[in-house]
Order: sequence, then C-alpha cells, then structure tokens
Amino acid sequence: MPENRLTVLVPPPRAGELPKQERSATWWLRLGVAPYLMLGDTFGFTVATLLTKPSSVLHLLVLLPLLLAFGVAGLYRSRVTLSLLDDFPAILAAVVVAVAMKIALFGLISRDLAGARQLVHAGALLAAILIARGVAYAVVRWARSSGRVRHRTVIVGAGDLGLRLASSMLEHPECGLDPVGFVELHDHADLSPLPLPNLGSYQQLSNVIQEYRIRNVIVAFGEVSESDLVDILSNANRYEVKVLWVPRLFELHNTKRDTDHLWGIPLVRARQAAFRSPWWRTKRLVDVLVSSFALLVLSPLLAVCALAVRREGGPGVIFRQERVGLDGRTFQMLKFRSLKAVDDAESRTNWNIKHDDRLGPVGRFLRTTSLDELPQLWNILRGEMTLVGPRPERPHFVDQFSSHIPRYRARHRVPAGLTGWAQVHGLRGDTSIEDRARFDNYYIENWSPWLDLKILSRTVVAVVRAGKDVT
Repeated sequence: MPENRLTVLVPPPRAGELPKQERSATWWLRLGVAPYLMLGDTFGFTVATLLTKPSSVLHLLVLLPLLLAFGVAGLYRSRVTLSLLDDFPAILAAVVVAVAMKIALFGLISRDLAGARQLVHAGALLAAILIARGVAYAVVRWARSSGRVRHRTVIVGAGDLGLRLASSMLEHPECGLDPVGFVELHDHADLSPLPLPNLGSYQQLSNVIQEYRIRNVIVAFGEVSESDLVDILSNANRYEVKVLWVPRLFELHNTKRDTDHLWGIPLVRARQAAFRSPWWRTKRLVDVLVSSFALLVLSPLLAVCALAVRREGGPGVIFRQERVGLDGRTFQMLKFRSLKAVDDAESRTNWNIKHDDRLGPVGRFLRTTSLDELPQLWNILRGEMTLVGPRPERPHFVDQFSSHIPRYRARHRVPAGLTGWAQVHGLRGDTSIEDRARFDNYYIENWSPWLDLKILSRTVVAVVRAGKDVT
C-alpha cells in the first residue's frame, strides 16, 4: 500500500449503527440545544414571576413574545461557541421588547401601568433568564467536553486552514465537533501526514456524509473551484447536515450575530435548505388541497377544453409526455393535446411547436392561454409535481442542457412545478435556458411560502392577460 497522508483510520459506522459518541449519549442529549434553552428561558420566566408576583394574569402573555424575540435573534440555534456575554445584548433587547408589549397591553386593557413595578418585573426577568442561560451553557459545554454530545464533522479542504480547523476541534472538545476526516481532491502522498484521513474526493462528499453519518460539513480553502463547490454543497444539502464555511479573507471578516467561530476562525453558517424547513412540509398539503379544489371547480372548463380538442383533432384528448422531476426521476406529464405528433421521436425531441403549421385554432388558443397545462393538476394531486417549482423538461433536453449549462441538474432538487419563478419573468418558449436555470436555482435557494404566493398571483395575472389578448 503506497504511503500517503492517512495516519488515523476511522471506519464508517455499520448500517443502522450509531457512531460510538452518539451511542454513548442518551436520547435527550441528541435533540440539539433549542428545546433545552427554551425550557431554561421558560423556567427563568416562571421564577421571575413567582418572585415578583405580578398583579395581573396578563403578565403571563409576556412569555410568548419573549420566546419569539429570542428565536428571531438566533438565540435558539446550535452554535459552536456559546457565550453569555456575547448573547447579553440580544437577550436584553428581547426582554425589553417583551416587557414593552406587556406595558402596551396593560395600557389597553387594565390601565394598570405601575411603571416602577414593571421595572422590577423586567429586572427580575432579565436576571433569572441570564442565570438560567448561564447554567444551560455550562451544561452544554460539559456534555460536549465529556463526549456525551459530539457531532461528526468532515472538513472540505486539507490545506493549511483545514489542518488548523482539525487541530482546533481536537484540542477543544467543548465545541462539540468530532472531526472524522477530510475531503480533498488529492491524497498529497508527497506531503506530511494528515492528523485525520482523507475520506474521498470532493465529488464523493454525498457518499461520505451517508457512510460516516456526518452531521456537520466545514468548508476550508481547498483545490476545487468555487463554481464546482457550489454544486457539491448543493447536493450535500439534501442530507440532514449543517454546512459552515470559512469566509475568504477571514482575517478581515467582522463577526456578527449569524457568525460562529472556532478558536478564532470565523465560520459562516449556510442557510438551511428551504426544502428541509418545516414550512416545506406544508407545501405538499397546500398542493393537495388546492389541486383537488381546482379540479372540482374547474371541471366544467376542463370538459369544454376536452370537447374542443376532440372536435378539432379527434380521439386522444390528453397528451402524455415523459418529463424529468425530483431527483432526476421521470414521470408522465399530462397536457391537453395541441396537435398530434408524427411519432414518439418527434414528441421527445421537438423543442417548440409554437410556429408549427399543424397547430389549429383550438390548440393555439390553449397554448397561448396556458389552458393546455390544466391536466397537470392531476400530476400535482398524485405528488409527481407541485404548484410552484421549476418547469419539468424532457430527458433528451435535460441531458443536452446539463452538458454545458452550469447547475442545470440542480433544478431537480425539488419537485417540478406547474408554474415557476422563471416563467413569471417571461422565460418560457424560445428563451435562454441558462437564464431559466439561474432563476430556478434562485427560487430553490430562496424559497418561502410568500414567494410561492407571489408567483401564483403573477401567474394568474399573466393567464388573464393572455386570454384577453387572444379574445
């Protein structure tokens, strides 16, 4: 076996087997810090309430805005370094906001302001929460240092910065990071040994995450280009991992509330992938409710369209075409038939029929108004598509575009949609595929329920305008 930089061999856990550190931790230590910090804040609020004995039960309503303010300030997210002094300004601001809301509520309902009394309540609340938080942070550091809570971590890049990160994790177990190894382009056999193994190349990061049960990915400066690294990390985001990276020129980087640091090295935490957020789970529920309701309400319109298509072109009202959806899986997308293809090859490879002489008045009207897309409500109800997402493309063109358009396949991280961010910006038909891919990936990275509502509203306006233009 040739000599290389691997000096520590870390075997991957067996299938279904937790790593040693995670097996040693009881279940209540593996839930993250958020629920326990929230319980600590609630306990501090309860203690402050019992000590000051407020005259009105309205005081209890302070708890909800307090917890919400802490959440907005990022005081419930897991962090590499926990510091009560660093968090004090945010805690103070949250307490002030909560107490101000209580005073406003008292002024509207009970008129029992008692300014001095409210100051006593605020002071007691701040002190109790600071004490509760101090104890909670100490418990977290103890659990990490003793090995009861450890998060398996892989470092992307085995250069000087990667080595510094690995050394800091090994020397400071109170950070809770358990470095498993590096992901690097080469083994660097001619260089000095690494303190941890090289687990694979950049392209194998997804496999490493699964095989070694990785919880955190820290990106140091490696040998891969930034554009390739974006694709690699986008794929890694499909798994339940936290991604952090060291910013370029980190020696000049200003530490902010959303910045972690590992023994003097700043770490920027990547935004959690939208499709892993709790809100994303409601997207499927909305799809089912809206598509079923729309199919019921629009059934007369669907029947009229079907009759018109049958009258113009004969049998075969519904046109089925293979499209690529979530994770590159294919499905049969439904549309009202605009015209009959000569054969399957034409259906698979003909890019656009907008100017086809065979397109009749009914087919042209359906395509102009997008009414030919309505049968896809059934695809949405079946779970093959979603209301809003990247428009699905045929396998022939997916292979063609993926070969030269950056991040084209990254569109398949989420289900295909009936309408999308690219479409409401006019990117349909004979428009730039590169622009469409950029808009689709922007949608995926910045998804929110409000963005979906905005796209749907703009789609409705565009369809209505198209119908008026035709008529």
